[in-house]
Amino acid sequence: MPNRRNAIYILLSLTLLTGLFTGKAIFFTLAYALGGLLVISYLWAWLSVRWLTIHRKTRSRRAQVGRSLDEVFTVYNHSLLPKLWLEIRDHSTLPGHRASHVVPPLFGRGRYRWYTETPCVVRGEFQLGPIMIKSGDPFGFFTAPRRVSGTERVIIYPQTVPINRFELPLGTLTGGEAQRRRTHYITTNASGVRDYVSGDSFNRIHWPSTARKGRLIVKEFELDPLVDIWIFADFSAASLVEDSSIERVGGTGAIIPTSQDIPPSTEEYAVVVAASLTNYFINLERAVGFAAYAPHRAIHQPERGNRQLTRILQTLAVARSLSGYSLAQMLSLETPYFTRGTTLIIVTASLDQSWVTEAQILARRGIRPMGVIIDPHSFGGAQTSDELRGMLQLAKIPSIVIRRNDDLSAALAQRPL
Repeated sequence: MPNRRNAIYILLSLTLLTGLFTGKAIFFTLAYALGGLLVISYLWAWLSVRWLTIHRKTRSRRAQVGRSLDEVFTVYNHSLLPKLWLEIRDHSTLPGHRASHVVPPLFGRGRYRWYTETPCVVRGEFQLGPIMIKSGDPFGFFTAPRRVSGTERVIIYPQTVPINRFELPLGTLTGGEAQRRRTHYITTNASGVRDYVSGDSFNRIHWPSTARKGRLIVKEFELDPLVDIWIFADFSAASLVEDSSIERVGGTGAIIPTSQDIPPSTEEYAVVVAASLTNYFINLERAVGFAAYAPHRAIHQPERGNRQLTRILQTLAVARSLSGYSLAQMLSLETPYFTRGTTLIIVTASLDQSWVTEAQILARRGIRPMGVIIDPHSFGGAQTSDELRGMLQLAKIPSIVIRRNDDLSAALAQRPL
């Protein structure tokens, strides 16, 4: 386009100079015509990006690694002037997001729609938009940009793997999977029905079964699962070990995967393990709490339900191994939140043995710690986890080890040592 415009400028100058030297009117007429062409072209290009509306509809502002983010774009032309072409350039920060599009001729009062489906390969919080609209005149002399500054945020949750079984250390309080006891008083856990016995309270009668059987049927209950489960994820900078080939968004952001496997980083394995365990226990209707410095302090008190799962996944989506605290320091700081009988699952790649001492202190307070060790040696670290596991066994703290390229479903189902 600049070359075409420069050619018109040269012709315009030549015709003006020739007209001045020869005095012939035809050269002035040509100069006026070329000048008018430039003015009309500029106005046309300017008008081509006006009276336009772009509607962007994101079906959900939350997605998960392994799924897709769907969007619908609609361009409306509110003027009678047709738009010969439109280039829509999207400046979203979501990796792999290709919403940019070239719109074909759009007539007056017309509209055009297109769809995008972006595979989510990176966890994190990203920005959708802004959008740049570009168009030009029919002769190709000018282009006019217009920026649509509207943006919105989208959260990509981390990947989770299915867990069929996860063996917890036995606690001092009843409940959950480990023990189930019948009780004579009403709790929130109905385990079954039986025939009415003299002395049973009327509010225990199960009326649908009574109507179906033709005799009084009452509900049986179990003790409430009093044991809370806390998941403590370690995102200390000192524990991070990752492959040298890893690339991150913006240099320090989320890891950009090169395959469908989990990126070779202890950070990513810790995120996937913590997210998978949270999903597993929430599906079992257990009360799950979460603690991490990721790098800012994030504490979620134990709760049940999908709302708690959403909170924890949102924290894990933006978690980075940037905390200056060691795991031992973090455990010491958060000790008051763990009540007696709590099961504490520590997900870490730290080989610093001082955190084992903190875990022993918690065990003496009636808390049941368990370690899920992400072996840093398998990611290129200098030390193995054998010595740490030996200390955990001496301290009678059960643990399992996860290595690079392990099948996480099978690794998490193994019996702790």
